[in-house]
Amino acid sequence: MLSLALTGLELKNPLMLAAGIMGTTGGSLKRIADNGAGAVITKSLGIEPASGHNNPTMVEVDCGYLNAMGLPNPSYKNFQQEIDIAAGAGTPVIASIFGGCALDFSEIAGVLDADAFELNVSCPHAWGYGAQIGTDPDLVEDITKAVKAATDAPVWVKLTPNVTDIISIGLAAQRGGADAVVAINTVRAMAIDINSGYPILGNRFGGLSGRAIKPVAIKCVYDLYDALKIPVIGVGGISDWKDAIEFIMAGARAVEVGSAVGNNISIFKDISSGMEAFLMEKEWTLDEIYGMAHKI
Repeated sequence: MLSLALTGLELKNPLMLAAGIMGTTGGSLKRIADNGAGAVITKSLGIEPASGHNNPTMVEVDCGYLNAMGLPNPSYKNFQQEIDIAAGAGTPVIASIFGGCALDFSEIAGVLDADAFELNVSCPHAWGYGAQIGTDPDLVEDITKAVKAATDAPVWVKLTPNVTDIISIGLAAQRGGADAVVAINTVRAMAIDINSGYPILGNRFGGLSGRAIKPVAIKCVYDLYDALKIPVIGVGGISDWKDAIEFIMAGARAVEVGSAVGNNISIFKDISSGMEAFLMEKEWTLDEIYGMAHKI
């Protein structure tokens, strides 16, 4: 009932592990796949190993989580074995990759073997990477073209909400040949310790994730569905089956779950069963609810 084809990949359900959550080892990725995810996405991988920002890098706030990890990673050169381990679950493994220019992205995509690539041009707290690139439509188009030329695997572009017009960035990715866009990454935010007056995060500001950003993500998905000819993958604040249904009705072909995994390793099974029960009760199919909010 929930199976689908997405950019040439066969998924048992439209639920995927978002990048940055339990994606640092092949064992943790396989564990998520074994617990019901339709696909898993690695932590973002760059050219060289990096340790990221100084602690504290994550803090829970009333409405979700703030994080400023700074893209710590072992380098793509040291990660192929982890992808191979994760692939043992029989679930598609998508590599999230980042770089400072088109050459960085194409180098990684040309060497790393994954079922698809998710281009991180949207991290809000890494100097010289992420959103500093992803707010420029020309750069997004060039990077996407470079990756498409370097690999035969599907290419997804993860978009930042920290722009005045996310549609222009989505269209740039589409012009570059992207097979799908992912919306959204975290929202720029910060918190201050009132006892000391200092920002809590080591990087001073970071990205907000969790339930608070779901309405923002829903609107981005809704707008991108209308504007693009390629699929939109929704992410941001999904914590139960109702959230997943809402994203799909807004125009998401599939969704990614991130922050909520930390509290419930079985969340993919829980969401799947809830979605199936809802669709059976309504006598609807997954295809029928896809983009439903645009048809009423």
